[in-house]
Amino acid sequence: MLSGKHIIVGITGGIAAYKTATLVRLLIKAGAEVQVIMTPNAREFITPVTLSTLSGKPVISEFFTANTGQWNSHVDLGLWADAMVVAPATASTIAKMATGVADNMLVTTYLSAKAPVFVAPAMDLDMMRHHSTVHNLELLRSYGNHIIEPATGELASHLMGKGRMEEPENILKVLQAFFDKKQDLESRHIVITAGPTVERLDPVRFISNFSSGKMGFALAEECASRGAKVTLVSGPVSLKVNNPSISRIDVESASQMHDAVMDVCGDADVAIMCAAVADYRPKSVASRKIKREHDDIPVIELEKNPDIAKAVGQLKRRGQLLVGFALETDNEQSNALEKIKKKNLDMIVLNSLRDKNAGFQVDTNKVTIMRRDGSSKAYACKPKREVAADIVDEIVELLKKD
Repeated sequence: MLSGKHIIVGITGGIAAYKTATLVRLLIKAGAEVQVIMTPNAREFITPVTLSTLSGKPVISEFFTANTGQWNSHVDLGLWADAMVVAPATASTIAKMATGVADNMLVTTYLSAKAPVFVAPAMDLDMMRHHSTVHNLELLRSYGNHIIEPATGELASHLMGKGRMEEPENILKVLQAFFDKKQDLESRHIVITAGPTVERLDPVRFISNFSSGKMGFALAEECASRGAKVTLVSGPVSLKVNNPSISRIDVESASQMHDAVMDVCGDADVAIMCAAVADYRPKSVASRKIKREHDDIPVIELEKNPDIAKAVGQLKRRGQLLVGFALETDNEQSNALEKIKKKNLDMIVLNSLRDKNAGFQVDTNKVTIMRRDGSSKAYACKPKREVAADIVDEIVELLKKD
């Protein structure tokens, strides 16, 4: 999996730098070619001689070699690499990477890198949970970087908490899993809906729900990473897509989402209806702000929105898969099974608001995947990116059967 891969290992000035020697050794043993880049402060924690001996290459720390004046090209390194791993990544380096402060060789190489970048933070627990660090890590994620979450345990301060750099063996597994990921959706076209819909009452008010779009966007990224061409139809959210194989269509209302999906789903191999679509909309929309007049309470008459999943199900051709979502508060499984039949779904992803850390506005989800044949599989609560991988694995299995 890593044989012949070019891996840049970036080391910053943290006590966990001693672990990176083991990571370099493991990468070399796995057949990778490793180039170590150190920040100046990293040399205070581990010597370049150690890392050069392990990697078989001179360690790069400065823009040019002092004795010879030889220039170390961060552009060439960025083109050479198949992956870049920054381990440990201190709060300072994370901030520089997030904001583009290119004042050392490591960050300039990161800014030039065309390959995927993996970041393994390591710092004390208060630094780890500080708003600025949390914000900077979210920025790095939004740029498409892979964050290898730190472990919880005893830190250099002798306090207990989250901030220990992940063990080298586990970082190696992350890299192996990335390069081993099968392109099992290559040449497939997948349509995904995500986020909420907004139904206007007047120019300033609307009916909507709490969907953040995180689950749908995670599905889009997962499908694209596995070779699919993805059309993402999204309601109003603040999320961004990172994979160039994702074509995004932004809509506002359920009617607009319906029309967009109908336009693009004809040649789709899979349609995943993940959006939280409003069931109803105001029958009429006021052209001006509805004013509060005396004690009168306005009566708002509603009408049904189009059922997008049902509309796709009615037009579904042989070999085309339709996946629905069901967010329930009671009678979860029976309601989900009824939706499979009613909407002509091949599979439904069920989650319940009664489960902690599942549903809207959180980064995790706990789902049960149910198929048309009545089989089901329940999963533990996981980050939505991992839930997306589980869902796509199930979709791939169904595609194989067809």
